[in-house]
Amino acid sequence: MAQPINYLSLATLIVWLAAPLGVFVLALLCQWFRSPLKTEHCWRVAEGVILFAMAGAAVVGGARVLDGWLFDAALVETGRNLGVYPAGLAVWMSLMVAFIGWIILRYARDYLRGDPARDVFLPWFLATLACVQVLVITDHLLILAGAWIGVSLSLHQLLTLYPDRPQARLAAAQKFIASRLGDICVIAGVLLIANHYGSFHLQDLDPSRVQNSDGAGGLETASVLLALAAAIKCAQVPFHGWLLRVMEAPTPVSALLHAGIINLGGFLWLRLFPVFDGFTAGHAVLLVIGGGTALVAVVTMMTQVSVKHALAWSTISQMGFMLFEIALGAYALAALHLLAHSLYKAHSFLASGRTVKVAARVTEPGGLHIPVFALAMTCGVLAGGALWLWPGLVEGKSVLAGLLVLAVVNLILGIPDVASMKSRMLLAGIALGLLPLYAALHMIVSPALSSGTDMVLPAAATIGGWIILASLTALSILVVYFGHSGIGRTLHASFSQGLFLEQPFEHLTRRVASRALNAPTSGRHHLTGYPVTAGEHS
Repeated sequence: MAQPINYLSLATLIVWLAAPLGVFVLALLCQWFRSPLKTEHCWRVAEGVILFAMAGAAVVGGARVLDGWLFDAALVETGRNLGVYPAGLAVWMSLMVAFIGWIILRYARDYLRGDPARDVFLPWFLATLACVQVLVITDHLLILAGAWIGVSLSLHQLLTLYPDRPQARLAAAQKFIASRLGDICVIAGVLLIANHYGSFHLQDLDPSRVQNSDGAGGLETASVLLALAAAIKCAQVPFHGWLLRVMEAPTPVSALLHAGIINLGGFLWLRLFPVFDGFTAGHAVLLVIGGGTALVAVVTMMTQVSVKHALAWSTISQMGFMLFEIALGAYALAALHLLAHSLYKAHSFLASGRTVKVAARVTEPGGLHIPVFALAMTCGVLAGGALWLWPGLVEGKSVLAGLLVLAVVNLILGIPDVASMKSRMLLAGIALGLLPLYAALHMIVSPALSSGTDMVLPAAATIGGWIILASLTALSILVVYFGHSGIGRTLHASFSQGLFLEQPFEHLTRRVASRALNAPTSGRHHLTGYPVTAGEHS
């Protein structure tokens, strides 16, 4: 029986591995072909190849479900020999990447029709997708680092589809510089991890197997480097200026960036957190940067008049929350956040035309509506009580309970004042339904993550988390409901430009990028104060 099972495991993983290789080969062919007929055929073939990638991930997912009583350890061992890691997280991410890529490709096929950049977009889009897939499924740290770099280099070509746009080229160059800093952190981090464990294979990186703790300092340094790499990739304060500037990219590129590429900082930590034993210095960095970014970005998003820039700040804030959750050891919650944000943000960008129409009909809140506020507080108390009775849902961490309660309350506060009582109660029920929905999704996704989710938080981390949540609540109330007061107008004016926190890093990268492109360095460019119409390239 062992021999057939080994063959079946091999065939399953070859299908999975063939998908990104097929996407990469097709990208090379698309770059080589110059005939319009052949290029158009490549678009149709690309859809089929990406669907094949989805099928491959689904097959491996099914094998993982059967693993333990049919495959035993054959799937994992075969994966090691092939250089892939058939873990649950990789399967979920592989499925999500292929699905998002397929949706964006179908959208771009018509969106870019007649655009001279259409033929350049396809090969680099496929190359980016292939690099992401390799990053997700690889078992080797060096290949992971190489794919991380490959994603950034391929994305740079997409951000410079229109070389005649100097501001777009300058923004892409600034992103290029920031990404190289992140690459250095990733390479140094994985080398330190490999040195500590004596292996580059992810399946060998188990803290329980290391008896000598003399190299723990190197592991702590690696955690800080990976935290910085994640912060740069996820456009966290103060490295976030590039994300606001690359909004000149075509909508499919923006969707790919916001729905997929920017999440990789979180995936890096979800993949590598088992190598760290408990709360590290890297977790502390993520807590400060991620939590602080979420605080600033949420309030800044409330002050934006441009739909695309509001979406950009929304992405920054959601990435901040995801890293904040990782810092608290809520890895299952962070994985759910990553998957949900990818789907939501892809839809937000690809349907941004409807978003503009809806935003145009939304009126500025005139003040605190007492019935809605009372309903929100009631539901908040009910949600808090449920989490108090069921602490295992938030792994016994009070900060996570506060975060979920805040999400419930925020949804209800968004109910329009003119809504009927029946509509309010229905929406309140839906908001409270987030808790059982989260519980169900947590049960589905949490087995995909390795051991280590029971991390004990130091008291300082818990206190810091509560300070961030309390500050976010207070500032949001002041900006939304007391915007016409003196302090409200002051906060609105300051946060409309993100407190100018991007300026130091922005000036540095702009100076270097300008020299590289021979572009002017003078002139102050507001990052958030001008409108961008959905559906435009710029």
